[in-house]
This record gives sequence, C-alpha cells and structure tokens, in this order.
Amino acid sequence: MLLDPLLKPLDKPLVDHRIYTIRLRKMNEFVEVFDRLAMPILLETLGHPLGFYTSVVGAQNQFVHLWAYESLADYEQRCRARDTHPDFPEYLAASEHLITAQETRLIRLLDLPSLRER
Repeated sequence: MLLDPLLKPLDKPLVDHRIYTIRLRKMNEFVEVFDRLAMPILLETLGHPLGFYTSVVGAQNQFVHLWAYESLADYEQRCRARDTHPDFPEYLAASEHLITAQETRLIRLLDLPSLRER
C-alpha cells in the first residue's frame, strides 16, 4: 500500500506522477515562477499535492510533483478546472522557455498485504 510521509495509507488511489525537465541552470527561476503563478491555481483546482521533488541522482534538472485523486473521473475533472482557469495561460507563458520536456504518468495504489494495518 502506498504510504504518505507520516506512514498512513493514502485515501486516494490514483496518483499523477509528473516530471518536468528544466533547462540547465534554470531550476531556481522555474521554481519561483511555478510557486508564484501555478501554485495558487493548482491548490484551488487540484487540491494539496503529495509533494515536490528535484532529481539528485540519475537524470538531472528534473522537477517532480505528485497529486492524488479518487478516480480517473476526479483526475479529469480537476485537470479540466486547472486547464480552463483564467490565470493558467499566464503561468504557461512564463514557464514555457524554462521547460524542455514533460512526462505524466498515472499510477495506481497497490494494496500489499504486508503493509496493511494489523
């Protein structure tokens, strides 16, 4: 079973695992733009994230974020709200030159018996 940082099972079984590859030496600029322009919209439309990460070993200059959803329909509804938010185009324009690639994966919760509460 997928666990959160407090080692409690997640109540939303679908996770959007998103990876942005950021231009060399532009991570600080991207994080500033993301936090200032995207986060208010994302908190309003997607809710609170599971977390944000940057790569340390392996592929470099990657910004990773994880968002949990109750179902594929919940994911689609929240993404539609994000994409149609009137302020979202400003973030897209401000970050376009900073992002070189994007990967989006939807991953499902795996219920392992060994991680169930006893």
